[in-house]
Amino acid sequence: MHTPSRKQEHVEVVLTSDVHFRNKSNGLDDVELPYNALPEIDFDEVDTSIVFLGKPLKQPLMVTGMTGGYPDAEHINRTIALACAQTATAFCVGSMRAAIEDPSLESTYSVVKEFSSDIPIIANIGGVQLVEWHTEGSLLKNTQHLCTIINASALAIHLNPLQEMLQPEGQPRFCGVTDAIATIVDELDWPIIVKEVGAGISANVARRLSDVGVEMIDVAGAGGTSWAGVEIMRRSDQNETLDYWDVGIPTAECIKQCKGIVPILIASGGIGSGTHIAHAIALGATLCGAAQPVLRAAISAGTNGIEHLIAQWKLDLKRRMFLSGSKTLADLRGIL
Repeated sequence: MHTPSRKQEHVEVVLTSDVHFRNKSNGLDDVELPYNALPEIDFDEVDTSIVFLGKPLKQPLMVTGMTGGYPDAEHINRTIALACAQTATAFCVGSMRAAIEDPSLESTYSVVKEFSSDIPIIANIGGVQLVEWHTEGSLLKNTQHLCTIINASALAIHLNPLQEMLQPEGQPRFCGVTDAIATIVDELDWPIIVKEVGAGISANVARRLSDVGVEMIDVAGAGGTSWAGVEIMRRSDQNETLDYWDVGIPTAECIKQCKGIVPILIASGGIGSGTHIAHAIALGATLCGAAQPVLRAAISAGTNGIEHLIAQWKLDLKRRMFLSGSKTLADLRGIL
């Protein structure tokens, strides 16, 4: 299946099927913040803002990579980017490989460029693709191009060995990914974020990434959308691969393992409320990421739906901060 068709099918599966983890949660519902009966702050003083990649955000939230690379994705990406701009939320586009393979699809990503002066817009490419470009000698040229076409604030590199292994047309060739990441950290003029796609990053992997200069990691833990599940549903041998549906490290466990290894730790993976955001930051995350709830809001109610969702999450976060006596995110971070 060609890349654009696969990307469209991914979105359709996520929107029409239950592809959440079946027997594993992200662990954030099990977290309990200390209740402070004497917070010595007014509710209106609670500040949920943060500066990320040099730009102010009203809440510690990034909409993480979902789509791009097929015609309908242009509208989806613009809808999400507009809502992110209006709510001061960071936005990472979906994997941009298609923009290199077929330049006619660039507009499905570059449509977000008009918002890049207001919020961090983040480019996105797979670690496997980096190895291929590294071997060809086109690594720096291609990654520079991806960042340029959306005026990116950073480049996200996604690691997805589980998904690639199960994807019918996958490329589970991960030999050389670390070297490719090290090269791009040294040579690209954009900051680098390394992320999983929903199966989690362990302390061991985080340390190896830190050793080659990576300073921002999105743990993208288990407990939200199972991309193994998405790919299993696309396979003809579903019964033989079901055991892989719930493979991964829960988000809360990822945060605990990776805390302090890199300066900026992003927590995504099943984030579904402001309470989840509060719990993740209390465990040590810098900010959080979410994808599927935002996509569903975009499809059902457009920009207004996304704005309403983010406003509710911000209010929930503010309430949790107030009740824990945390006036700022710095007060909340690492409180547990």
